[in-house]
Amino acid sequence: MNPRPPQKSTHFSSALPPNQLRFPLAYNGAMSFAGLKVVAFESRRAAEIAQLIRKQRGEPIVAPSMREAPIERNEEAFRFAERLFDGEFDMMVLLTGVGTRILNQTLATRYPPDRFAEALRKLTIVPRGPKPIGVLRELNIPFAVTVPEPNTWREVLAATEGRPERHIAVQEYGRPSTELIDGFRARGAEVTPVRVYQWELPEDTGPLRDAAERIAAEEVDVALFTTSVQIDHLLRVAAEKGLEDYVRTALTKMVVASVGPATSEALEDNGIHPDLEPSHPKMGYLVQETADRAAAILQAKR
Repeated sequence: MNPRPPQKSTHFSSALPPNQLRFPLAYNGAMSFAGLKVVAFESRRAAEIAQLIRKQRGEPIVAPSMREAPIERNEEAFRFAERLFDGEFDMMVLLTGVGTRILNQTLATRYPPDRFAEALRKLTIVPRGPKPIGVLRELNIPFAVTVPEPNTWREVLAATEGRPERHIAVQEYGRPSTELIDGFRARGAEVTPVRVYQWELPEDTGPLRDAAERIAAEEVDVALFTTSVQIDHLLRVAAEKGLEDYVRTALTKMVVASVGPATSEALEDNGIHPDLEPSHPKMGYLVQETADRAAAILQAKR
């Protein structure tokens, strides 16, 4: 039995009709959020994105949606390490900075601390973007391939097109990297995925559940998504409260902003159409460019 539709909060009462609440009626180029309510699902950078939203005169609703949980007793990582140290790979793709660091820390519990870095220095290293590059520099590991923005699996495949390496390890994150692995295998490569950590709900799910309720009640104007897992976890907690259909409906009336193609694909996979992506797949650009365009998008929708 479906729950009753959520009720909107009374503090939004106004003499104006609902489709004219909380956003400007004209769009004249560069603008701010101008008081719009903006929900973001960042965890590690929650304070930073809240500050960026306030700087653009938005009212932030920050609901941390995930935590990176290392896989306990990660025997898969140790089996990979034995193969790595035996020289079975000639290329390794590093998809995230956090995953690279955790893999190094995990292997250091069983092997000499610099063993992982020494092994990587003998391979062709492909960091997907700036975060794994930062970790590589910390570890003094050179890399041979630079992946251009927006740093999706498509750019990884394009950047490695024509290379001779055929024994490839891929450091994964959260979700399996199916398209990337299939692309390498279509070239005749032998690919070993290395799963380092998985995404879990935050220990305190209260803010995320509150955000789902406010979205369902159509109290929010803008949603900012910076990674695909945020979408899964928002819909998961909404479903647990019987609000998933209401959240999906409300999102069609809001500005849905995606940080980049990978997140947009995940939104589309969940039946949610993103209204915009920033010119660069970075949080600052996401907030700024969404603020500039939010009023016009809301006018068109409402």
